Amino acid sequence: MSCQPERKTQVYIWLKNKQICLLCDEPSDSPQALCAPCLDELPWLGSQCPICALPLPAPGPACGQCLQRPPAFERVIAPWRYEFPVDSLISRFKHHEKWPFGRLMAELLVQFLLYRFDEDLPSPDALVPVPLSRRRLRQRGFNQAGMLAHWLGQHLKLPVEARLLLRTLDTPAQQGLDARARQRNLRGAFSLAPDARIAGRHLALVDDVLTTGATAQALARLLVAAGARRVDVYCLARTPRPEA
Repeated sequence: MSCQPERKTQVYIWLKNKQICLLCDEPSDSPQALCAPCLDELPWLGSQCPICALPLPAPGPACGQCLQRPPAFERVIAPWRYEFPVDSLISRFKHHEKWPFGRLMAELLVQFLLYRFDEDLPSPDALVPVPLSRRRLRQRGFNQAGMLAHWLGQHLKLPVEARLLLRTLDTPAQQGLDARARQRNLRGAFSLAPDARIAGRHLALVDDVLTTGATAQALARLLVAAGARRVDVYCLARTPRPEA
């Protein structure tokens, strides 16, 4: 006698489900909702600063700012330039609650990170999402960095410490500010949780876009001052640095 239940109705097989590309609406030839031609045409970040991932016209050493004032973080890992269609996907995920776009980009970032781990990038001890102010969290309803960190942690088998960093000041939006104004805007904006365990750990900050790096620098300084062994930054896209 078989102990397995007998099912006479048709069973839905998830693995045979056809994905539709989120960019062109054509059937995807992969398990992800992105077809191979659209994947190839994404604005992949080529020549870049090996520290802050600033797009550069040709391969070379670190950018002038990183050479003159080395940041507190060790390295920025970003697959794309902040250009179409990546900028549109991030905006729709971030401002219009189109979570499938965010999850798709997180899955692609996972593959990119795994490739880098196989090369020379050390894996962190934990992922730390960039915190959102309470006002912005109430307005948006979610922290996009927290969601990205959660998806990355699931696939990479890494713990996510979403409450390690706190946003203590509700500062004005960073859009439209130059690098120095962004740094002034962030003074005293972050703190560590009272029970934060930092000393000797390798931590990776997670965010959607890196622009001037002011936020990443403020948070990395805080973590390094608390004894972090290394701080990296994982994000979806990197913009050209605006003029200071």
